[in-house]
Amino acid sequence: MIVVVSQAWTKPSEEHAAAYVALSEEFGRFFRTQPGFRGRRLLRGVENPWHFTHLRWFDSVEAYEACTTAEGYVAHTEAMYAHLEPYESYPREYLEVVLDEPDPTPERGGVGQ
Repeated sequence: MIVVVSQAWTKPSEEHAAAYVALSEEFGRFFRTQPGFRGRRLLRGVENPWHFTHLRWFDSVEAYEACTTAEGYVAHTEAMYAHLEPYESYPREYLEVVLDEPDPTPERGGVGQ
């Protein structure tokens, strides 16, 4: 299993950040239809609330790259880019999962709540 990590900075307003999160939620429906997709998380900066980190789990790099060529992928990204600060590129990094522990128990106040 691999994780695809990418960073994004929205235009500095809660309106753009909220729109970006909403579009990301819509994008989730697309991801759930893709072969090899395992899950994802969207993280928001505490110190900089305009900074987001995407984590997307796939069976393989090939499965993720096939997803990026599927019909609808580019349209989703373009809609999201409208709320981002301008970039020269949108880099992503592929990482191999070497340790995968479950979320802490929700009743203990863990991530799984």
